[in-house]
Amino acid sequence: MLTTLKVIPQLVCWALLVPVLSRSLSGTATAVAAAAGFVAGVAGENLLLAYAGGELPFRPLRGVCGVIFLLLWGASVWALYRGGSTRSEAEAEATASAPLAACAVAVCTGVLAGALTLCRLAPLDGGAVRLAPYLTLAVAGAVLAVGASFPARYLSRRVVPQGIPLAALVVSVLMFMACSVQRLDIFSPLSMEVMKFVHDFVHQFFESMLIPDHPFFRSDVWGYIGLLFSDKVGFWGGLVLWYLPVLLIALALRLRRLPSVAHIRQGAERRKLLAAFIRERRLRLAAPLLALVFLTAAAYQSRFPATEYWDPKPIEVTATPAGQIVIPKKGEVELEDGKLHKFSYRQGSREARFFVMLTPAGQLVTTLDACAICQPEGYGQAGNAVICYYCRTLIPLETIGKPGGCNPVPIPCSVKGDAVAIDAMTLLNTWESTVQVTSHGKGMGK
Repeated sequence: MLTTLKVIPQLVCWALLVPVLSRSLSGTATAVAAAAGFVAGVAGENLLLAYAGGELPFRPLRGVCGVIFLLLWGASVWALYRGGSTRSEAEAEATASAPLAACAVAVCTGVLAGALTLCRLAPLDGGAVRLAPYLTLAVAGAVLAVGASFPARYLSRRVVPQGIPLAALVVSVLMFMACSVQRLDIFSPLSMEVMKFVHDFVHQFFESMLIPDHPFFRSDVWGYIGLLFSDKVGFWGGLVLWYLPVLLIALALRLRRLPSVAHIRQGAERRKLLAAFIRERRLRLAAPLLALVFLTAAAYQSRFPATEYWDPKPIEVTATPAGQIVIPKKGEVELEDGKLHKFSYRQGSREARFFVMLTPAGQLVTTLDACAICQPEGYGQAGNAVICYYCRTLIPLETIGKPGGCNPVPIPCSVKGDAVAIDAMTLLNTWESTVQVTSHGKGMGK
């Protein structure tokens, strides 16, 4: 029961979305198609979880979410290019009279919504959802979809969005569903890509202009430049890209031209027609504004996930006279229990953090508690992934110990009998070079 309660926000969003689809498209047939799509999405995703395992069931969904967000970007630019002219009443009626096209849209939306909602129930350590929550979710989604179609007939067509504003609302709801599952999160990778782009651009620009060696740059100037390498740049840049499509659609609606009234001789009739158009234009802004609410909720879920991570306090270790850090497999911690175990090593004023864990392949690996891209805020573990606390990127356990991207920087180690040995100087030097790069922008440090 407690497991099923986790999807209540997603089911509420689904129950609010179906009446809009039903009223905007072809009525009850759309609701039935959406219900069938939701059940199919739940069943298909559960089959993937059962037979594929790992991260494979989540990658197609995350890719589809990214694609529809890019399509929304294109649609928003197109709407603004057309000068705010959205679908006419004739186009709306044409869509309503095309039940096959409307049902196809409803089925695709239902499949995606059902799959995203089921992933909220997926165990952190992989595998399919248990039978009872799986059936409960499928039935609940279908009942909500069909039941929500009845009050839809009482919604005014002036309030219900059409065309691109409808797409903005649907996509924002799906983004909210996706961001509630960290393995499907879209906002954090978007922020990370913005941060990487800014970092690489500034780095290449400074290198090409020989600015790092400029003799007239004071330390406070480098302090301002360092702001470009903070996580806030990625966050605010990601927010701009996150909100801009919906804002462009709202602007397009606001810029819709007033209808021509030159053929109407009576001034009262002219004013009445213009007032009705302005009122309708304001009502149509409700969809983009509601989409902004869902996008804000999605970004909040991405930044403050509900998942609790395994993040043990680092254990202080020492080195032998030969300069080796030797950690027994069994003792204060069990290195081979599949969990992340953190350690810290200090030599004078120098200090480094690292962790040891057993990968799904059965290999003990040692890595820094930092990556080569982000500032060293460390990692936490949840199920079959670890998360970078700086950029909120999830890294599958299968890739731990491999270099590149946001993966923890690997440290050479040797497994000798019942212990793991690490060279202390290699650890300190790697930590310091990594922290210097990530703190000052890839070697620009001043």
